[in-house]
Amino acid sequence: MRLFRNGRNQAVRIPREFELDGDEALMARDGDRLVITPIRRKGLLATLARLSPLDESIPDIDENLQDPDDVTL
Repeated sequence: MRLFRNGRNQAVRIPREFELDGDEALMARDGDRLVITPIRRKGLLATLARLSPLDESIPDIDENLQDPDDVTL
């Protein structure tokens, strides 16, 4: 893997097999090693934002319901 300059920053291309999930990461040194850790967002909205759209249709559950006026108790 080669390092290169991007303006005043040193950069490295991450191969596809090492891609990280998300849009943000933490970077830290561990001796001579550089450790990159993805930031995992917490909470329902963050989880929903990571989901991909459904490829199937959702059935209309209202079409087979009885009219409340026709229900006898």
